[in-house]
Amino acid sequence: MCACVACRFGHGTSRPARVRHYTSDTSDAQWAVLAALMPWPVWLDGAGGRPEEYCRRQIVDAIFYLADNGCKWRNLPADFPPWHTVYDAFTRWWAGGDVTAIHADLREACRNAAGRDFDPSAAVIDSQSIRAAETVGAATRGFDAGKKVAGRKRHVIVDCLGLLLVVLVTGANTQDRDGARPALARLRDLFDTVSLVWADGAYAGVLVDWAKSVLALTIQIVRRSDHVSGFVVIPRRWVVERTLAWICLRRRCVRDYERLPEHHEAMVTWAMILLMSRRLARQRK
Repeated sequence: MCACVACRFGHGTSRPARVRHYTSDTSDAQWAVLAALMPWPVWLDGAGGRPEEYCRRQIVDAIFYLADNGCKWRNLPADFPPWHTVYDAFTRWWAGGDVTAIHADLREACRNAAGRDFDPSAAVIDSQSIRAAETVGAATRGFDAGKKVAGRKRHVIVDCLGLLLVVLVTGANTQDRDGARPALARLRDLFDTVSLVWADGAYAGVLVDWAKSVLALTIQIVRRSDHVSGFVVIPRRWVVERTLAWICLRRRCVRDYERLPEHHEAMVTWAMILLMSRRLARQRK
């Protein structure tokens, strides 16, 4: 029997159990990592709301399935809870900051397992333009003339292990330097220990001076050598490029399908939760 609050105090045990046969389903070791981090429901504290009807592990499995396989919400397989129940949990946990908290706890555990301090002192920033589906409104999309991509752009900041610190989604027409300002401001709000940020040449110029004077952040530009051709691993910058590749392993993140930019940020965060929880589960064995 699952030990989640929905099964212990709600109606989760009254619903039929499902056989876990999808590659995105949580293993027992992975769920042991995640179960302790799930948010405490307000209905147990008498703050209103009804007891949960479905096992939380089934809800998380459904979100992982959608992130990993890229299907539509309404096309979730029938062995999961109803799609609107899963979507309600997805939006409620994101709006309440619960997903961010789970992600932060997993990141700290991964850093601790790697022998690092909980809080990073350096970071790497980059952006990635992705095509947008027809569900993305015109007000939040744009055209990246350099990459020839019509859609959105995600600005990501990672630590030295490639673990996500900040993700910010804008229209693809947003310049890297312009998108970096709110992303770096969010970084400073979350991590007062970070003092150095590595970046590519697109972030050079006035952004460097602004970050130093306003946020007390040193941006160090790591440029590609003009004396080499073809693919070259660039120091420091390869870390964030690998993270972008990790994110694109999840089909829902290859293209932006979300009507709201913050929901794509949530999907990227869930993709990293999937990665980190699997990594920690392997270390527990």
